[in-house]
Amino acid sequence: MSLSTFTDYTCLSFQCPEHLSEILMAELAETGFESFQEKDHGFDAYIVKGQYNAEAVHDVVSRYRDQADISYEPKEVEMINWNEEWEKNYDPIVVDDKAIVRASFHQPDKDYKYDIVINPKMSFGTGHHHTTYLMLSKQMEIDHAGKSVLDIGSGTGILAIMAKLRGAAYVEAFDVGDWCVENSEENFALNNCRDIKVQQGTINDLTFSNTFDILLANINRNVLLVEIPHYANLLRNKESVLLVSGFFEEHIPDIIKIAEKGGLVVIDKQTRNDWALLTLAKG
Repeated sequence: MSLSTFTDYTCLSFQCPEHLSEILMAELAETGFESFQEKDHGFDAYIVKGQYNAEAVHDVVSRYRDQADISYEPKEVEMINWNEEWEKNYDPIVVDDKAIVRASFHQPDKDYKYDIVINPKMSFGTGHHHTTYLMLSKQMEIDHAGKSVLDIGSGTGILAIMAKLRGAAYVEAFDVGDWCVENSEENFALNNCRDIKVQQGTINDLTFSNTFDILLANINRNVLLVEIPHYANLLRNKESVLLVSGFFEEHIPDIIKIAEKGGLVVIDKQTRNDWALLTLAKG
């Protein structure tokens, strides 16, 4: 989590299944919540005191109540040093014994080939969630050397950073949130990847001068079902690949169906704790 130091916040303590936490956090971020702290059986969501909109939260939760039991309770949080609290609750994560994802206050670890520094602030993508883990793991299997990469819905910029560390010649990223763009730029600087281009907008807002060898899209299922055909048009050739995650294993058939409409075929599938990743290519 990352909140302004010495600021009063309202905290909503959510009880929900693990598979809904990431989706709810993404939705709540759009209503003004600044940060989140995952815990057993749910998460805590924080918003500046006075900005809490109970009706907006109710609308978000009501969209998912048919999938599982979701409950939450608001409470006022007294002024404390949030930076200190964040540091106490942010642990590094190791992916496939090859990469470590840590914050800037953690010491470097030379035991891992890839050392990625991520200060997440309000953005998503620290490697702790199963979908980010899946994407990073798959990236380490794919040859990036000399290739062009597009990170769609980049969040913290972690996947773009991994692409650069893997030897990509050109990396571009974009996200709809201005805080994500700002956070990405900060993380690019922390990892000496300042040449990564990042833009704010959606796939429909932006134009790209080139096609790409590798596309990375760790977004939610609803966005993927709309946008995958657009991603297909950005693939350079039949050797190019699109990695998609952010959905459950049970939703794989839905993703495949829309991918096929875009002329794509599945060349690999991976899962982790009911979450899925598909590697797609032009058929």
